[in-house]
Formats: sequence, structure tokens, C-alpha cells
Amino acid sequence: MADKNSDAIGLTDFAVLAALDLPVVLIDRETTVVHQNAAARIHLGTFPERAALAARIRSPAILDMVARVIADGDTRTVELVEKVPSERWFEVRAAAVSGDAAEGDATGRTGASLFVLSFRDLTEARRLDRMRSDFVANASHELRTPLASLMGFVETMQGPARDDAKARERFLGIMLDQASRMSRLIDDLLSLSRLELRSHVAPQGRVDLVEIAGHVCDALRPMAAEIGVEINLSHGDRPVIVSGDRDELIQVLENLIENACKYGQSGGRVDVGIEPDTGMGTLVSVRDYGPGIARQHVPRLTERFYRVDVESSRTKKGTGLGLAIVKHILTRHRARLLVRSEPGEGSTFSVRFNRESDARG
Repeated sequence: MADKNSDAIGLTDFAVLAALDLPVVLIDRETTVVHQNAAARIHLGTFPERAALAARIRSPAILDMVARVIADGDTRTVELVEKVPSERWFEVRAAAVSGDAAEGDATGRTGASLFVLSFRDLTEARRLDRMRSDFVANASHELRTPLASLMGFVETMQGPARDDAKARERFLGIMLDQASRMSRLIDDLLSLSRLELRSHVAPQGRVDLVEIAGHVCDALRPMAAEIGVEINLSHGDRPVIVSGDRDELIQVLENLIENACKYGQSGGRVDVGIEPDTGMGTLVSVRDYGPGIARQHVPRLTERFYRVDVESSRTKKGTGLGLAIVKHILTRHRARLLVRSEPGEGSTFSVRFNRESDARG
């Protein structure tokens, strides 16, 4: 697609545009498309020969912006939101490429003969902004609830229950539970923050998963016994070594095994298994025999503050951040969390580590 206007831009300039991963479209004063780079073809589709811009771009906001830029030569931007097939945001910029934009013709139009449209993808930035906003809102809500409870009990103890020793003792116990809830939430928020800062740095240590699993199971057995759950650990007779951070992997197994005990309590048993690398990577699995999880919930389990059952989670002193922390730790370890669950058949949470050759590579 070329005409006399393309002479103003040489082949070298087109080669530069082709190398950009930013979608770029060149048009003339009649909005005829002179050139589009490969990224534009992928996003917008290929314009037919001598096609007008409106052949592929139907947004009135963009077409109006282009008309104004052609008229006065001033660079402008507009934001475009696409709803289908998925929600995406773009910043579309239109600017004069050649000619003296300061000097117009007798009609006052700019002297430029070519104009460039660029499309900057804002989707990831917008999603991150939304995630941050949702995270702050959710964290504020989670902290506000126990804080309001604490303030209410303090006011009651200062007023109507001032001289009621029995009520004061009961209220202090509830206040301690609420303060502990806030403390757990703050600890988890700090853990997430630390993990995000170093998520791109793979751990360099070497740890034995058999030793770690044994340590965690021993630590959690008293809690499990209190709620009627038996923890069973199975593994071979040799150490299973992977690249990792010991404290973080302890945190992963604590979260998975404790969740299995609490939410699979009705099954009365939790099985923890370790399978050494036989070509597919080392596998650690935690299985419970409880009520299981409905299929629609499984993809969202690692989202921050996502709960299958809000009341059950709070009753069991969950913060809604445990599996989000697990996901971040495993991302740093280049490992994956696999979830298999069916209602009435229990749940299995498995961690698949990379093959050792891949981890070293």
C-alpha cells in the first residue's frame, strides 16, 4: 500500500515502524491508510488497498480526534475501551508526521500531509490499578470489621458494663479474638508485600521436602487432633531435594495442610504425599476427605480475599490470603499449584516443582 505520500517517508522509516511492537497506522489527509505495521495488522486486521481509516476503526471518538488533528495539526490522545472478546484498554494517539503544522493553508488547515495513529495497550496497567483498588478496599473492609467490634466492646465496658465483672471477662475474650484476627491479617498482608517485591528472584538454596513435610506435620498434629483429624505422611526412604527457600516452603505446606484439616474436617483424615522427580518434576500433594469444592470456585481460590464460604472461613480464623500467599511463593519457586476437587469427594492440592534440570537451566 503506497502512493505519492509514502515518498515523504522512506523505506528505512517503514522498517523502523515494522520493528515496533506498538500498533501504528499512517494515514493521509483524506484518512486513507498509507501504511500499517505488523502489530497493527495483528490488532486491527489488514486494511484493504487504498482503504479509509473508517474501514476498520469505527470508534466515533477516534475518528473525530483524527479529523481535528488533520484540521489543526495539534497532537491529541483518546482512550479506547474494547468490551469483546475481552475487556481491553488502549491509549490512541494521533499526530502530524510531516509538513509544518504551524502554517496552514487558506482554509486554516495544517500543512501536514501524513499523520500517525499509535495504539498503546493499557490493559495490564488498568487491571493492576483495579487489583490494587480492590485489594485496598478488601483489606480495609477486613480490618474495619474486627476494629468496629473492638471499639463497640470498649465503649460497652466503659459504659453499661463498667461494673459487671462477668461481662467484662467475656468481652475481653472476644476482644482478644478480634485483635488476633487483625494481627493475622496484617501478618499475611506483610508476607504478600515481601513476596511481591522478590517474586522475580528465584531462591538459590537446596531443601529436603521430606524433612520440611515431617516438620510441618508434627507441628500441626496437635491442632488436627483437637478437631478430630488424623494427618498421615507418606514418602520414600530417601531425601527429596529441590531448589527453594526453607521458610517459604514451610509456609506453603502449613497453609495447605492446615486448610485441609479445617475445611476437610468432616473427612477425619488428611494424607500428605511426596513423589520424587521421575521426569515430570517433584510432586507434593495434600488430600482431604471433606465436602469438596464446587467447580466454579476452583479457578478463583488463589485470589486475595476470595472465600468459598465467608462465614465458615471467618469461623475457622481464615484471612482469605493463605492461598494467595501460596501462589506467590510457588511463583518465586517456579512451581505450580494444582487443585482437584469434587463436591462430596474431598479435595487435593498439589505442588508440582520443575524438573531439576529445568530449575538449574
